[in-house]
Amino acid sequence: MLRVITIQTVDILTIKLEGRLTGERAEQVRTLVTRSNTEMRLVVDITELMFVDALGEEVLSFLKRFGAQFLAETAYSLDVCERLHLPLVPKQGSGALSAGPNGNTRPLGH
Repeated sequence: MLRVITIQTVDILTIKLEGRLTGERAEQVRTLVTRSNTEMRLVVDITELMFVDALGEEVLSFLKRFGAQFLAETAYSLDVCERLHLPLVPKQGSGALSAGPNGNTRPLGH
């Protein structure tokens, strides 16, 4: 079983996938994305995926080519991202700037 939740903001479409990304359900995800607004940034949250078959992997790779970034917070979802070379959404606050004691930002290491 696959549960698909879509969340749309002004400029981001987030698709959350939960369960098993396999067969016909994986193809339905591909169709859903190709029919969506291509002007929006696409984020695919695969944290709650429990299993991905070969067709599911093909769809995730397609989403990568479509410009998606991926959220993955479990060992399995991170492994899927690593194996398929899926780009992760940058973590907030993990940039090259760090807040100093007075709240000003400065490059790390200085």
